[in-house]
Amino acid sequence: MDNPDMPRIDNSRLKTHIDLMAEQAVDVAPDASSQHLHNGLDTSLPPADLHGSYINNRPLPTEGIADRHAYIVGSGIGGLTAAFFLIRDGHMPGKNIIILESQKIEGGALDGAGNAKDGYVVRGGREMELTYQNFWDVFSEIPALELPAPFTVLDEFRVVNDTDKNWSKARLLEKQGQIGDFSTMGLSKLQQLELVRLFLARKEDLDDLTVEDWFSEGFLTTNFYTFWRTMFAFQNWHSVLEMKLYMHRFLHLMDGLNDMTALVFPKYNQYDSFVVPLMAWLKNRGVTIQYDTVVSDVEMVSDGETRTTTAIQCHTHSGEKSIAVDAKDLVFVTIGSIVEDTAFGDNDTVPKLRINEPDQDVGASWRLWKALALKSPAFGRPDKFCGDVPMSTWESATLTCKPSPLTDKLKELSVNDPYSGKTVTGGIVTITDSAWLMSFTINRQPHFLDQPEDVIVPWVYALLMDKPGDYVKKPMPDCTGSEILTELCFHLGILDQIDEVIAATKVRTALMPYITAQFMPRARGDRPWAVPKGSTNLACLGQFVETHNDVVFTLESSVRTARIGVYSLLGLKKQVPDIYPGQYDIRRLLRATRTLNNDEAFLGEGLLRHLLGGTYLENVLPLGPDEEATDLRKPGLFEEQLSALQGAVTENHTLDAAKTWVQGVIDALRKPR
Repeated sequence: MDNPDMPRIDNSRLKTHIDLMAEQAVDVAPDASSQHLHNGLDTSLPPADLHGSYINNRPLPTEGIADRHAYIVGSGIGGLTAAFFLIRDGHMPGKNIIILESQKIEGGALDGAGNAKDGYVVRGGREMELTYQNFWDVFSEIPALELPAPFTVLDEFRVVNDTDKNWSKARLLEKQGQIGDFSTMGLSKLQQLELVRLFLARKEDLDDLTVEDWFSEGFLTTNFYTFWRTMFAFQNWHSVLEMKLYMHRFLHLMDGLNDMTALVFPKYNQYDSFVVPLMAWLKNRGVTIQYDTVVSDVEMVSDGETRTTTAIQCHTHSGEKSIAVDAKDLVFVTIGSIVEDTAFGDNDTVPKLRINEPDQDVGASWRLWKALALKSPAFGRPDKFCGDVPMSTWESATLTCKPSPLTDKLKELSVNDPYSGKTVTGGIVTITDSAWLMSFTINRQPHFLDQPEDVIVPWVYALLMDKPGDYVKKPMPDCTGSEILTELCFHLGILDQIDEVIAATKVRTALMPYITAQFMPRARGDRPWAVPKGSTNLACLGQFVETHNDVVFTLESSVRTARIGVYSLLGLKKQVPDIYPGQYDIRRLLRATRTLNNDEAFLGEGLLRHLLGGTYLENVLPLGPDEEATDLRKPGLFEEQLSALQGAVTENHTLDAAKTWVQGVIDALRKPR
């Protein structure tokens, strides 16, 4: 059925302005970082990064939308939300939308399956936060999983997270189960300067550079980098450009990086929490999903600089099939996949990878992207991302645990009793002296709707795949689930009870060869834009699509590409808001500066307190540990920093020497890499 909420539209009374709108040029995906904020006759639209109710308007439908069809390749969050935006904002009838999915189930990387008897499995989880404008826009309209109408997924999410704050009491572990010090970032002044240099660097100057190209060796051993790489799954050889984008995107969360207070999580696994209710909404509006359909190529005709998709070639359970595409129809293709060719194992078996084999089911999403790239450079360079599997691989393990010494130990490290239904570990717990750099987490339990009361489901992953374990002397990919469990128990200090733990624990492993492919070093042109140059009716979706400022490996980034693609191809007169502008908020900048300075007063903070303390603007100043607002008005810090500055000048004997020191700092900031 069509969207039951869609009214008939009488445009006659607004004809003057609708005609003006038709003539108006709208940049669907504006770049806030290239604009200078101001009000004037040249700013007819809201600021590019405005977030709020004003930008939640519905655009008018394009002419002939009822007779157009859309074909969506891939049913990950990008594909599913493309269908959502086609219906809600594009006014396309749901019956005109077909989703082509290669697997037997929708959801892509947002998975969650299994049972208590055989063991549950989730390949990965998505850490979430509050400023996912596009993602939360979708789920503010999708009916809730458990609350009755008219409540939405967002309403339900808020009920859970507003009453149950996320935080960690054991972010770092060491020495077989001892909690390490994770109170500060552990950055020296020079290491802080390295971060500042990256923050100030231009994006175009970072092509193909890696994290280890930019940072010193000492930086890579700090608490900050441990938090960073394990929370976001960064490797030393990954793109420093992506790390920069993460800094800007999540600067407002910097002071919650160490204890995870910046994060929010769903009640259940991501499949049940998001995919199930979204799929129900789509199917209720007539959207069709066709499973076991592997798309191998997309046919196009060229006319000068333009390319129009004319057919989709795919393999189904009934054989090869060609789907004709009219010039007015739309095609959305998920390019690449971070969970492609996942190999699974269990307690007794080791996952066996199948990659680069002449099998239509192996590497299907990558072959499709490569086929597109052969048609035009506008489709990017997929080999930059999938061409070095050892550099993009890590492994996870999902544990289905009956009560045992393991659950007792995990309870000690948790914020709340794992069986309470509330926040458990509050995000990942990283074992810093693990050769595999192993981490684990327990989200709210039950993690699955049918999970028995006496079962908890932790999730384990490791970043380093080429090193033998500290107890099990093999790399993680060579281990059975029980061996991975043994290595974990060694680091938790309960190895002497391993037989009891194994008897009470089902382990399901997932070895993913492309799980961080989106982080591989890249340069301009390696990723296509949502609508590649010259494409008239095809858009790209997912984690390998270029955006102006957003990051990858988030739910938000996939939804953003879907929204841009829909608005662009339909010519909708509405902008997709750029990322949350926390990077320009002086409050966030000052707070982040103090956090990176190990929560100590940074140079110049005393002067700011001297000027702003006791004024209307004193709330922009960051408070230190155990400080109250009234402490901002005390002169101690200003006098202390002024004396230190005077001392520095005196020690250099002459003003010229002081100037030389300052100029050296400036030169270090400007120094190219």
